[in-house]
Amino acid sequence: MKHVIVVGSGIAGLIAALETSRAHSVTLITKAKLADSNTRWAQGGIAAVMFADDSVEEHIEDTLRAGAGLCNADAVEVLCTEGPARIRDLIRLGVQFDAQNGELARGLEAAHSHPRVLHAGGDATGLSIETALVRAVRGAANIRILEHTFACDLELQNERVTGLEILAPDGQRQTLAADAVILASGGAGQLYLHTTNPSVATGDGVAMALRAGAQLADVEFYQFHPTALALPGTFLISEAVRGEGAVLLDADGGRFMQALHPDADLAPRDVVARGIALRMSLQQGQPVSLDATAMSAEFLRTRFPSIDAACAARGLDWATRPIPVTPAAHYWMGGVRTDLWGRTSLAGMYAVGEVACTGVHGANRLASNSLLESLVFAWRCADLLLGIEPAAEQRAAVFTPSNWPETTLEVESGDAPAATIVDRLALRKLMWEAAGIERDATGLAAASDQLARWKAGGSTVEELETANLLLLARVLVTAAAARLESRGAHYRTDFPEPSDEFRQLRVCLLACLLNTAQKVGAGC
Repeated sequence: MKHVIVVGSGIAGLIAALETSRAHSVTLITKAKLADSNTRWAQGGIAAVMFADDSVEEHIEDTLRAGAGLCNADAVEVLCTEGPARIRDLIRLGVQFDAQNGELARGLEAAHSHPRVLHAGGDATGLSIETALVRAVRGAANIRILEHTFACDLELQNERVTGLEILAPDGQRQTLAADAVILASGGAGQLYLHTTNPSVATGDGVAMALRAGAQLADVEFYQFHPTALALPGTFLISEAVRGEGAVLLDADGGRFMQALHPDADLAPRDVVARGIALRMSLQQGQPVSLDATAMSAEFLRTRFPSIDAACAARGLDWATRPIPVTPAAHYWMGGVRTDLWGRTSLAGMYAVGEVACTGVHGANRLASNSLLESLVFAWRCADLLLGIEPAAEQRAAVFTPSNWPETTLEVESGDAPAATIVDRLALRKLMWEAAGIERDATGLAAASDQLARWKAGGSTVEELETANLLLLARVLVTAAAARLESRGAHYRTDFPEPSDEFRQLRVCLLACLLNTAQKVGAGC
């Protein structure tokens, strides 16, 4: 029996821990409560081919189309082919998806050719999945759970990950030995001023991996969800609302998306987010509105209970009046580069879920493929560690990336001599303005200069998170400056069209200039 450490308690971490514990001892580490993760906030649902009028081939085609030419086709095939079986596994684990007329209920979201998005609790799909999996993990015999425990850095010996340094709840640092470490720590929405992500989404796993020398990929691609409630305490308004018939309106009450894309309000997320941003700029920053008044109050309460409650808590009656919405950072397509089994470029380290980059999402994730990705690839990673043999060509116990053209960048992480301690709010504002929905060379260069003039300091969890965000901001800006085109979620106003030179070109990053002897909280 081996000892495996899993970092993160969203769907990817819980599945990895649960399945791996069938044969190994597992320590599951989370920096907050076990149930606190991005997963619990997922509203729309999980996409999979579960109906006779749909097909895996069409799900594959939709995913590739949304990815704007940058998807790893092998990863997409794995995702869509294995997805239905994994959905049935979730049901076996206690997830109760909504039903209609005796079969699974399903919704339509942007860029899907068929309604195939399963949901639970109306718009509480993520919470329903998280609750069921937390219950299963707490009941597993071989899993030790460490809550309120911050993962600081990976331990390496002879170029192999052998453990993890943690900050325990009592403020003491400890080192835990492991035969394998699985990163499942989610994304980094807190890089941006406006985000649908919870406060825990600070990219700690990606930053740890980079400091240890792991390869990253596709980090320039950050997806901005088109519709977050444009009021304090940003709240996601699921794309499924538009799938049920809601429409976007400008300040004059007119629809505007039809002029920008044939699919109008259900165009791919990057198109809708840019369309809203453009319209807001034309109306002096005033939010656009989402009009769901064609649906009854009873339907909205039943189908979208979480959103309905959030609107009511803010004094909004969305059944009778449109509600203000704005884009917000939502999902990172890039991350720690992995193969189709969760293996990374560092022996002994694996990554699954949003922290990882399999290439399955390309330049723009298809709606409701995120929970599916976490589920499918976490399961595959567990199978690998359980000794369930992958296909013959994948059996070598080494990282086997897809054979794509790529360019490798080095990340300069050294602080300027006169650097000042970074303020997290200032960092988030800078990233929103310079590396958000739209970017250009001038803004990215200015952002790079400013990021170099900041340094991280301190040893509290919040300060360590800020150190990670600073490193990742430098990484994202570096990659965004290198991609001289617009593709998917990466939009350059100075290069507004896709370029054949960058088609299927993966921008990979290495921490070549990072002093890996320096660890987070120790001047790094």
